[in-house]
Amino acid sequence: MRALADAGGSAANGGRWSDLRLRVLSAAVLLPLALAALWVGGWAWAALVVLATLLMAREWMDLWTAPPRPALVAGGWAYLALAAAAMLWLRGDAVAGRGAVLFVLLVVWSSDIGAYLVGRLVGGPRLAPQISPGKTWSGAAGGLLAAALVGASAGAAGIALAVLLGLAAQAGDLLESLAKRRAGVKDSGRLIPGHGGLLDRLDGVLAAGPAAALLALALGRGGLLWQ
Repeated sequence: MRALADAGGSAANGGRWSDLRLRVLSAAVLLPLALAALWVGGWAWAALVVLATLLMAREWMDLWTAPPRPALVAGGWAYLALAAAAMLWLRGDAVAGRGAVLFVLLVVWSSDIGAYLVGRLVGGPRLAPQISPGKTWSGAAGGLLAAALVGASAGAAGIALAVLLGLAAQAGDLLESLAKRRAGVKDSGRLIPGHGGLLDRLDGVLAAGPAAALLALALGRGGLLWQ
């Protein structure tokens, strides 16, 4: 659930901030909902994750209807199911679950915001012009720096973890951009004003969540990711 925008947006034109108001308003509605469900846990978190996954599954299917591409649809659904299972499993840890998921979300959100601001202010060379022309190297660096600042609150290990999750989130962002480019669309949907579809906003979480779950699995239940 991205708080602001695509990583490393372009700073090349005078309307570079034209979408900011809608993005902030949408985030002001969506973020409290996500945080409330995360805090409550249990059925509330499960309901939110399942609903978001079903909506994203529909968006993904709609990308590949003309012509139908069942293999791509099935692969995307498997990717979504893996991410949903990871986020449910992380939150299911009675000791460290809430903190682990919150850490993942804060890292992804901060990475997106840092990439948006730095990319639009600085601009510069494109990160992957054939995949997503709006993303820049400066935006990617700004996103990782913002993620590292969040991780710094948990010490040196937190910085390393935040950078790792930030890289995973940016990879997820590029993967979704590649899919949209192949499908010939700008946004995965129009569910969220100023943001596009849920896939557009959750692409970073879809990649960072499983990465965090793997680390948590290695640590064992009750272990803090950043220690």
